[in-house]
Amino acid sequence: MAETIASRVSRIIVGGTHALLDKAENLAPEAVMTQAIREIEQVAGEVRGDLGKCEAAKHLVLSRVARLNAEHETLAEQIEVALNESRDDLASAAIARQADIEDLLPVLQKSLDEQNEQAREYESYLVALQAKKRELEQTLNDFRRSQESTAASVAGTPGDNRQSRVDEAEANFARVIARQTGASGLVGGGVAETAKLRELADMQRNNRIAERLAALKAGRGGKPA
Repeated sequence: MAETIASRVSRIIVGGTHALLDKAENLAPEAVMTQAIREIEQVAGEVRGDLGKCEAAKHLVLSRVARLNAEHETLAEQIEVALNESRDDLASAAIARQADIEDLLPVLQKSLDEQNEQAREYESYLVALQAKKRELEQTLNDFRRSQESTAASVAGTPGDNRQSRVDEAEANFARVIARQTGASGLVGGGVAETAKLRELADMQRNNRIAERLAALKAGRGGKPA
Protein backbone atom coordinates (compact mmCIF):
# COMPACT_ATOMS: atom_id res chain seq x y z
CA MET A 1 0.00 0.00 0.00
CA ALA A 2 1.32 3.42 -0.97
CA GLU A 3 2.04 5.87 1.82
CA THR A 4 -0.47 8.64 2.37
CA ILE A 5 0.66 12.25 2.58
CA ALA A 6 -0.04 12.20 6.32
CA SER A 7 2.08 9.08 6.92
CA ARG A 8 4.93 10.39 4.77
CA VAL A 9 4.99 13.71 6.59
CA SER A 10 4.86 11.90 9.93
CA ARG A 11 7.75 9.62 8.96
CA ILE A 12 9.87 12.57 7.85
CA ILE A 13 9.15 14.70 10.91
CA VAL A 14 9.42 11.92 13.51
CA GLY A 15 12.60 10.49 11.97
CA GLY A 16 15.38 12.10 13.99
CA THR A 17 18.40 13.77 12.48
CA HIS A 18 20.66 11.58 14.60
CA ALA A 19 19.15 8.44 13.07
CA LEU A 20 19.81 9.90 9.64
CA LEU A 21 23.43 10.60 10.57
CA ASP A 22 23.83 7.03 11.86
CA LYS A 23 22.65 5.81 8.45
CA ALA A 24 24.86 8.31 6.66
CA GLU A 25 27.98 7.25 8.58
CA ASN A 26 28.03 3.87 6.86
CA LEU A 27 27.22 5.30 3.43
CA ALA A 28 27.92 8.64 1.75
CA PRO A 29 26.95 11.21 4.42
CA GLU A 30 26.46 14.19 2.14
CA ALA A 31 24.51 12.16 -0.43
CA VAL A 32 22.21 10.70 2.24
CA MET A 33 21.43 14.09 3.76
CA THR A 34 20.96 15.69 0.34
CA GLN A 35 18.52 12.93 -0.63
CA ALA A 36 16.58 13.47 2.60
CA ILE A 37 16.24 17.18 1.80
CA ARG A 38 15.06 16.31 -1.72
CA GLU A 39 12.38 14.02 -0.29
CA ILE A 40 11.15 16.82 1.97
CA GLU A 41 10.95 19.16 -1.02
CA GLN A 42 9.06 16.51 -3.02
CA VAL A 43 6.53 15.84 -0.24
CA ALA A 44 6.12 19.59 0.37
CA GLY A 45 5.34 20.01 -3.33
CA GLU A 46 2.68 17.30 -3.14
CA VAL A 47 1.19 18.91 -0.04
CA ARG A 48 1.04 22.27 -1.84
CA GLY A 49 -0.74 20.54 -4.72
CA ASP A 50 -3.30 19.00 -2.37
CA LEU A 51 -3.72 22.33 -0.60
CA GLY A 52 -4.40 23.97 -3.96
CA LYS A 53 -7.07 21.36 -4.75
CA CYS A 54 -8.58 21.92 -1.33
CA GLU A 55 -8.74 25.69 -1.87
CA ALA A 56 -10.34 25.13 -5.28
CA ALA A 57 -12.98 22.85 -3.71
CA LYS A 58 -13.67 25.50 -1.04
CA HIS A 59 -14.17 28.09 -3.75
CA LEU A 60 -16.66 25.85 -5.58
CA VAL A 61 -18.63 25.18 -2.39
CA LEU A 62 -18.73 28.88 -1.48
CA SER A 63 -19.90 29.75 -4.99
CA ARG A 64 -22.61 27.09 -4.79
CA VAL A 65 -23.77 28.34 -1.40
CA ALA A 66 -23.92 31.93 -2.68
CA ARG A 67 -25.99 30.89 -5.73
CA LEU A 68 -28.43 28.89 -3.60
CA ASN A 69 -28.88 31.75 -1.11
CA ALA A 70 -29.54 34.14 -3.99
CA GLU A 71 -32.03 31.68 -5.50
CA HIS A 72 -33.76 31.31 -2.13
CA GLU A 73 -34.25 35.08 -1.91
CA THR A 74 -35.54 35.25 -5.49
CA LEU A 75 -38.01 32.45 -4.78
CA ALA A 76 -39.30 34.34 -1.75
CA GLU A 77 -40.11 37.30 -3.98
CA GLN A 78 -41.75 35.04 -6.57
CA ILE A 79 -43.87 33.40 -3.89
CA GLU A 80 -45.26 36.80 -2.93
CA VAL A 81 -46.13 37.50 -6.55
CA ALA A 82 -47.79 34.09 -6.95
CA LEU A 83 -49.87 34.60 -3.79
CA ASN A 84 -50.94 38.04 -4.95
CA GLU A 85 -52.11 36.46 -8.22
CA SER A 86 -53.85 33.61 -6.35
CA ARG A 87 -51.54 31.10 -8.00
CA ASP A 88 -51.13 28.68 -5.14
CA ASP A 89 -49.72 26.08 -7.50
CA LEU A 90 -46.82 28.34 -8.44
CA ALA A 91 -46.29 29.38 -4.85
CA SER A 92 -46.20 25.71 -3.78
CA ALA A 93 -43.60 24.88 -6.43
CA ALA A 94 -41.40 27.77 -5.29
CA ILE A 95 -41.79 26.77 -1.64
CA ALA A 96 -40.79 23.18 -2.55
CA ARG A 97 -37.66 24.48 -4.22
CA GLN A 98 -36.88 26.60 -1.16
CA ALA A 99 -37.18 23.47 0.99
CA ASP A 100 -34.71 21.65 -1.26
CA ILE A 101 -32.27 24.53 -0.95
CA GLU A 102 -32.64 24.57 2.82
CA ASP A 103 -31.82 20.85 2.87
CA LEU A 104 -28.77 21.34 0.66
CA LEU A 105 -27.19 24.24 2.56
CA PRO A 106 -26.23 22.27 5.74
CA VAL A 107 -24.62 19.58 3.60
CA LEU A 108 -22.61 22.18 1.71
CA GLN A 109 -21.64 23.88 4.98
CA LYS A 110 -20.40 20.58 6.37
CA SER A 111 -18.34 20.05 3.20
CA LEU A 112 -16.93 23.56 3.57
CA ASP A 113 -15.99 22.91 7.20
CA GLU A 114 -14.22 19.71 6.17
CA GLN A 115 -12.31 21.50 3.43
CA ASN A 116 -11.28 24.24 5.89
CA GLU A 117 -10.04 21.63 8.35
CA GLN A 118 -8.14 19.81 5.61
CA ALA A 119 -6.57 23.08 4.46
CA ARG A 120 -5.39 23.86 7.99
CA GLU A 121 -3.90 20.36 8.21
CA TYR A 122 -2.02 20.80 4.93
CA GLU A 123 -0.75 24.19 6.08
CA SER A 124 0.54 22.64 9.31
CA TYR A 125 2.30 19.96 7.24
CA LEU A 126 4.04 22.63 5.20
CA VAL A 127 5.21 24.48 8.32
CA ALA A 128 6.58 21.27 9.83
CA LEU A 129 8.28 20.21 6.59
CA GLN A 130 9.93 23.59 6.18
CA ALA A 131 11.22 23.41 9.77
CA LYS A 132 12.59 19.91 9.14
CA LYS A 133 14.21 21.04 5.91
CA ARG A 134 15.95 23.92 7.70
CA GLU A 135 17.18 21.48 10.36
CA LEU A 136 18.65 19.11 7.78
CA GLU A 137 20.16 21.94 5.76
CA GLN A 138 21.89 23.20 8.92
CA THR A 139 23.13 19.67 9.64
CA LEU A 140 24.44 19.36 6.08
CA ASN A 141 26.19 22.73 6.30
CA ASP A 142 27.76 21.73 9.64
CA PHE A 143 28.95 18.47 8.09
CA ARG A 144 30.50 20.27 5.12
CA ARG A 145 32.26 22.73 7.42
CA SER A 146 33.59 19.87 9.53
CA GLN A 147 34.91 18.19 6.38
CA GLU A 148 36.60 21.40 5.29
CA SER A 149 38.07 21.86 8.77
CA THR A 150 39.38 18.29 8.78
CA ALA A 151 40.90 18.72 5.33
CA ALA A 152 42.59 21.97 6.40
CA SER A 153 43.93 20.33 9.56
CA VAL A 154 45.35 17.41 7.60
CA ALA A 155 46.95 19.72 5.04
CA GLY A 156 48.51 21.84 7.79
CA THR A 157 50.27 18.96 9.58
CA PRO A 158 51.98 16.85 6.90
CA GLY A 159 54.27 15.15 9.42
CA ASP A 160 51.37 13.73 11.41
CA ASN A 161 49.06 13.30 8.42
CA ARG A 162 49.07 9.53 8.01
CA GLN A 163 49.08 8.63 11.69
CA SER A 164 46.28 11.06 12.57
CA ARG A 165 44.14 9.73 9.72
CA VAL A 166 44.74 6.17 10.86
CA ASP A 167 43.86 7.10 14.45
CA GLU A 168 40.66 8.86 13.40
CA ALA A 169 39.58 6.04 11.07
CA GLU A 170 40.18 3.47 13.79
CA ALA A 171 38.23 5.47 16.36
CA ASN A 172 35.29 6.00 13.97
CA PHE A 173 35.23 2.33 13.02
CA ALA A 174 35.27 1.29 16.67
CA ARG A 175 32.36 3.61 17.43
CA VAL A 176 30.26 2.23 14.58
CA ILE A 177 31.01 -1.38 15.58
CA ALA A 178 30.09 -0.66 19.18
CA ARG A 179 26.81 0.96 18.20
CA GLN A 180 25.81 -1.73 15.71
CA THR A 181 26.80 -4.77 17.81
CA GLY A 182 26.67 -3.49 21.36
CA ALA A 183 30.22 -4.75 21.88
CA SER A 184 33.10 -2.46 22.72
CA GLY A 185 36.83 -2.96 22.68
CA LEU A 186 36.75 -4.90 19.42
CA VAL A 187 38.92 -2.45 17.54
CA GLY A 188 41.95 -0.66 18.96
CA GLY A 189 41.77 1.43 22.06
CA GLY A 190 40.75 4.77 20.67
CA VAL A 191 42.75 7.87 19.89
CA ALA A 192 43.80 8.54 23.49
CA GLU A 193 45.19 5.04 24.03
CA THR A 194 46.93 5.06 20.67
CA ALA A 195 48.63 8.33 21.59
CA LYS A 196 49.87 6.85 24.88
CA LEU A 197 51.29 3.81 23.13
CA ARG A 198 53.05 6.02 20.61
CA GLU A 199 54.51 8.11 23.48
CA LEU A 200 55.79 4.92 25.12
CA ALA A 201 57.43 3.80 21.86
CA ASP A 202 59.11 7.19 21.50
CA MET A 203 60.38 6.98 25.08
CA GLN A 204 61.86 3.53 24.43
CA ARG A 205 63.57 4.78 21.26
CA ASN A 206 65.06 7.78 23.09
CA ASN A 207 66.42 5.47 25.79
CA ARG A 208 68.13 3.33 23.17
CA ILE A 209 69.73 6.41 21.63
CA ALA A 210 70.97 7.58 25.02
CA GLU A 211 72.40 4.13 25.82
CA ARG A 212 74.22 3.94 22.49
CA LEU A 213 75.66 7.42 22.96
CA ALA A 214 76.93 6.49 26.43
CA ALA A 215 78.53 3.31 25.06
CA LEU A 216 80.30 5.23 22.30
CA LYS A 217 81.66 7.72 24.81
CA ALA A 218 82.91 4.90 27.05
CA GLY A 219 84.66 3.23 24.08
CA ARG A 220 86.57 6.37 23.30
CA GLY A 221 88.06 6.19 26.81
CA GLY A 222 87.10 9.74 27.58
CA LYS A 223 89.40 11.05 24.80
CA PRO A 224 88.56 14.54 23.66
CA ALA A 225 86.87 14.78 20.32
